[in-house]
Amino acid sequence: MSVRTLPLLFLNLGGEMLYVLDQRLRAQNIPGDKARKVLNDIISTMFNRKFTEELFKPQELYSKKALRTVYDRLAHASIMRLNQASMDKLYDLMTMAFKYQVLLCPRPKDVLLVTFNHLDSIKGFIQDSPTIIHQVDETFRQLTEIYGSLSAGEFQLIRQTLLIFFQDLHIRVSTFLKDKVQNSNGRFVLPVSGPVPWGTEVPGVIRVFNDKGDEVKRMEFRHGGDYVAAHKEGSFELYGDRVLKLGTNMYSASRPVETHMSATSKNSASRAQENIAPNPLAKEELNFLARLIGGMEIKKPSGPEPGFRLNLFTTDEEEEHAALSRPEELSYEVISIQATQDQQRSEELARIMEEFEMTEQPERNTSKGDDLLAMMDRL
Repeated sequence: MSVRTLPLLFLNLGGEMLYVLDQRLRAQNIPGDKARKVLNDIISTMFNRKFTEELFKPQELYSKKALRTVYDRLAHASIMRLNQASMDKLYDLMTMAFKYQVLLCPRPKDVLLVTFNHLDSIKGFIQDSPTIIHQVDETFRQLTEIYGSLSAGEFQLIRQTLLIFFQDLHIRVSTFLKDKVQNSNGRFVLPVSGPVPWGTEVPGVIRVFNDKGDEVKRMEFRHGGDYVAAHKEGSFELYGDRVLKLGTNMYSASRPVETHMSATSKNSASRAQENIAPNPLAKEELNFLARLIGGMEIKKPSGPEPGFRLNLFTTDEEEEHAALSRPEELSYEVISIQATQDQQRSEELARIMEEFEMTEQPERNTSKGDDLLAMMDRL
């Protein structure tokens, strides 16, 4: 497991979250000023300096539940609110989109290009705020500094860590199904055509060398695909042609996107085990959440500006049906944790973390999605 995976996972999932929210804000005809405020507030929180400092520290990945808690907090960083069913759908779309991108990366290193595509698109969402653009550019600089010198083997370890994180997720997404890149069981279809990874040759030739390194024999074979050579490598600079399209906004065409639970997901034993079995890293996960969420600087709504609820479904009835029909093992009950930016209370927070015990707790209905916001601001 790579300890350098979390920043890439978080930033790419965050990018996908912004793509979905932007599409739904437009689909629900939310006034432009409110939509811009929501996106600006979320991006500002996501790239806050204190938050990114914690994010970029070398650390193991934690459970899907723990990471989901961070995104629940992030999605509610402005005047917008999501019900539990919409938050579940949002997280499903985020995770399946990035899983697809990781699977299709020609080289392990190209996951960095996918991340840069997300950052480029995020900057396009920012309206009239040079400060937030500077925050994103600073994160780009950190990514270049940390990941620019990693070896191919280290990137392969990062890719494997990401695939392990996603391995039990087989949620069907309508866009992927229509494009025939996902099967009805929720598994992705890997292409046998297109450009090969940069620096490699189109398959079809076997070369045999002697002990002196001289080629002594050459054989050709039919590979059954339709491959072409890559015409150039994507740019890893702040401004440049990424070449790779993975990580760009697939919702820009304003297509409605639905998710469906596949039988594989419903019966996933390991997924159920994650929700039921005691987690030996629970205390460490809580400390992780306390650090990350404590680093988020949530802007309190100023003035009488009312909030609004965003629905990721076509109708409220669909949202209610999704909430009732979602399999229990696919539910991401938000981890209840209190965090604060008040440094004087950090010792009190540490004490609460120390006293936390993983005991059976009564089930709670968190359908409204803003319980966490209230709990975090209660200190």
